[in-house]
Amino acid sequence: MTEQDGWEQSDHSVLAGFEDDGRQVLSFSLGGEEYGIDIVRVQEIRGWSRVRKVPGAPEWMLGMLKLRGAVIPVVDMRLRFGLPVTESSDRTVIIILNLDEDEDGHDVGIVVDEVADVIGVPEDGIRPVPRMGTAVDTEYLEGIATSGEGMLMLLDADRLFRDWELKELREWGE
Repeated sequence: MTEQDGWEQSDHSVLAGFEDDGRQVLSFSLGGEEYGIDIVRVQEIRGWSRVRKVPGAPEWMLGMLKLRGAVIPVVDMRLRFGLPVTESSDRTVIIILNLDEDEDGHDVGIVVDEVADVIGVPEDGIRPVPRMGTAVDTEYLEGIATSGEGMLMLLDADRLFRDWELKELREWGE
């Protein structure tokens, strides 16, 4: 991490060893750690904007965002993962994900500290998730991508929310 103008900025040098080929992953930072999610699940990346609060929603759900006529639930991933909350910066973004692989999938926005790049992760560079030693609960992780000195925690879009949470997110988005 480096500090510039009073706020922390991620050091993306850990991504230097990854190739342009292989499985395409969107890399981003959250709480000083580098994460990745399959680019196929990413619908859009938006700059930070305020969202409309939803009464009775879980603490980690920031609210709703209207996007091209659709209402999208927005989740603060710091709160979701139990990480310390910080103020948003000019690098804070909302990644719009499709949580279902079919065409009728449900979109949800996740707030992250900053997006780094789309990188290629070779399948043989993905290691099993360790039982401990990660900043977030391992239930959300698909694996750990490694390359040289680089390491990236791969999120599993299908495990970010439990079935009942996904059902609630769908209801709020209707």
